[in-house]
Amino acid sequence: MVPITNLLTFALAALLLIAVPGPSVLFVIGRSLALGRKGGLLSVLGNAIGELLQIAGVALGVGVVLAQSVVLFSVVKFAGAAYLIYLGIQAIRHRGGGPTVADPSPPTSTARVLREGFIVGATNPKSIVFFVAVLPQFVDYSAGAIPLQLGTLGAVFLLIALVSDSAWALAAGTARRWFARSPRRIATLGTTGGVMMIGLGGTLALTGNKS
Repeated sequence: MVPITNLLTFALAALLLIAVPGPSVLFVIGRSLALGRKGGLLSVLGNAIGELLQIAGVALGVGVVLAQSVVLFSVVKFAGAAYLIYLGIQAIRHRGGGPTVADPSPPTSTARVLREGFIVGATNPKSIVFFVAVLPQFVDYSAGAIPLQLGTLGAVFLLIALVSDSAWALAAGTARRWFARSPRRIATLGTTGGVMMIGLGGTLALTGNKS
């Protein structure tokens, strides 16, 4: 198991990192503005499940291979960026079919929102780099069971991220309910969420191969 001192130090480092708004937070806010609180929370859950897949890959050694291969890493990076841009365009396209005050969330299936969040989480290149570069630094190699230690650290990161991202989703989703009182406001809000996701996708696509 991970030594308690290593675990606490990692938890503090993860908390500080997650507290600073980054790609994951921008994605959650954008989805919450477009879909409401329920859609935002489902996106948080789907995103976490996608990152869980990354953690499993890192624990089994697959993440290291991916991070060291420029071609594979670029494929994952551009796929994730393209999907974010697609989601942003969809949010802008459907902004006119705004929800009512009684039902401020557009009719989108739970499975679909979870799937979209999962794809974004699983293809996020920045989290791949973080898990590959940071998690091993807190492992006690003399204690053995390296995959289990990596998985434990990853689980701590995901737990903190779930709490933090859920808070952002609730805040953005609550603000959206106020905007939902006016069709023009909610259309503008949907456009804002879409633009945020398009901008995020473009930023990820333009960053360096290993950034």
